[in-house]
Amino acid sequence: MGTPNETTVTEFILIGLSGHPQAQAVFFTFFLMAYLISTLGNGLMIVLIIGDSCLHSPMYFFLCTLSSVDLVITNNAVPGSLVNCFFYMPTISFYGCLVQMYVGLLLVVIECVLLAVMAYDRFAAICQPLHYVQIMSWRFCTTLVSLCVVLALLNTLINILLQPTDFCGQNIINHFVCELQSFLKLACSDTHISNLYVQLSTFVLVVSPFGFIVVTYGRIGLAVLRIRSTQGRKKAFSTCSSHLTVVSVFYGTIMIMYLKHEQKSSSDKDNVIAALYAVLTPLLNPLIYSLRNRDVKGAFWRLFGRKMSE
Repeated sequence: MGTPNETTVTEFILIGLSGHPQAQAVFFTFFLMAYLISTLGNGLMIVLIIGDSCLHSPMYFFLCTLSSVDLVITNNAVPGSLVNCFFYMPTISFYGCLVQMYVGLLLVVIECVLLAVMAYDRFAAICQPLHYVQIMSWRFCTTLVSLCVVLALLNTLINILLQPTDFCGQNIINHFVCELQSFLKLACSDTHISNLYVQLSTFVLVVSPFGFIVVTYGRIGLAVLRIRSTQGRKKAFSTCSSHLTVVSVFYGTIMIMYLKHEQKSSSDKDNVIAALYAVLTPLLNPLIYSLRNRDVKGAFWRLFGRKMSE
């Protein structure tokens, strides 16, 4: 029998694309640009929404929450990944890995449910415009956001309780960051219950919100087709297309990652898919919502136009 020291894991090695130096250079360039744009874009959206009273509405309240979540998601994973590009075998401490993994999991679940809440907000605005103010009251909006956070916290707590404890000395993660599935694949103790819960929670917290969004936008589409004004139809489609673009990228990549047949080891393809929802979605959110939204553009010029005139 081995001694306890033989199976004790104190740190993990994140190999990512260490075996592909040229790909790693491309990865660094893309992640650096995405990080800068995402951080500046989401930060600017938060400042504009909080600072401009014209954007103090339920839609922008949810958008501000989304930008805040994306900002933390980006800073949870990307800076460390950028630094690791300069090391052949970058390491992260055991507890540092756990913090990064569970914070990332918490935020991704919040965003999954929040995107469904934003779809309901658009449904209320387009399908029940006369009752929108009564339906989407501030109390109801804060309750919905609180529900997103509570569900995410509960899911994260259950994953922590089901966390494997024995790794038999295995500490090489084929990923850029600490991620739940890659983490579970290292365990030599029984992870059947953990993997079963991951599948179940993915269905409840990812597939169900996605299905709700599809049904909601189906009803929105029918309502839009009944709008007589061409300008009104165009405005409604423009508003909803922004949300659908983010939804397609975000939910699509997560479902590919967590609903596929379980493999014993992670592949480079898995890493690329994970990068899409961890980096690309936080990058797309501020670009899509700001460039396609007249109110946000107006808030930007009011804020910076006033600053420049002072």
